[in-house]
Amino acid sequence: MSRAWHLLTGEYPPAPGGVSDHTRSIAHALLQAGETVHVWTPGAEGLTDDQGVTVHRWPGLFTPPGLVRLTRELDATPGPRRLLLLYVPHAFGMKAMNVPLCAWFAARRRDERELFLHEAVYPWSPGAPWKHQLLAGVTRVMLRTLALGAERAYVSIPTWAEHLPEPLRSQARWCPIPSPLPLDVPAEAVSAVREALGGGPTVAHFGTYGGAIAGPLEAVLVPLLQRDERRQALLLGRGSQAWSESLGRKHPALARRLHARDGLAPEAVAAHLRAAELLLQPYPDGVSARRSSAMGGLGLGLPIV
Repeated sequence: MSRAWHLLTGEYPPAPGGVSDHTRSIAHALLQAGETVHVWTPGAEGLTDDQGVTVHRWPGLFTPPGLVRLTRELDATPGPRRLLLLYVPHAFGMKAMNVPLCAWFAARRRDERELFLHEAVYPWSPGAPWKHQLLAGVTRVMLRTLALGAERAYVSIPTWAEHLPEPLRSQARWCPIPSPLPLDVPAEAVSAVREALGGGPTVAHFGTYGGAIAGPLEAVLVPLLQRDERRQALLLGRGSQAWSESLGRKHPALARRLHARDGLAPEAVAAHLRAAELLLQPYPDGVSARRSSAMGGLGLGLPIV
């Protein structure tokens, strides 16, 4: 008998984010292979159909009371079932220390269980504040707990496998995150973007402008623009408009050359990236195959710094 897939994720479209996009790509690939697919994710109460994928949402889904309901509703679906947990510690609430979820997953012995590690553990450093030390320790306990119940594991970068116990560690499969953007972009769409930018060499950044990246990005982008008045900055992704306005207030001379495009559809993001000469992507932990923003540029053939 065919097993229905049940994807457990902290985010799913229309919620934005790399995990959201990746979960949807997996769900629809399984659907195209003839599988039955359910997605369970927090959000406004409701049961919706995403082109054949059944999406279950309710607030507090992965809290202890929510897990009681999840157990009841999962058990009401036809078996056999295969659970796939798309794991990022901070995506499941409780300040990235959702131990109850991990214990619940390990205890679901009636179902096949698979684990996809987008992120595995919080980094540990002997000189870190005690709160960070606690988080690093708890996320390691959480991962060990999940491993007790997982029959198969997939990792977005090979390093995550090192945190898994044997035999799961040696059997873990590396699955780089694919580009979230279409790879074929109409030439006329690229030309329209270049015309709107007004000419000049364009440096792009694609991201969400969080604190860990915004600082290094500003440190590199500002002198890059100051050295040549022809250069333009194209800022793409959630938060780009607010960050562009803030940067423009700090550096008024650069404001007219900062072009923010917040909330674009994937097709439009791809056209804007293709219009740039260079993609500037500083990451605090280095570039890797788990960074969908870098994979998006790579898929479009952009030079990336």
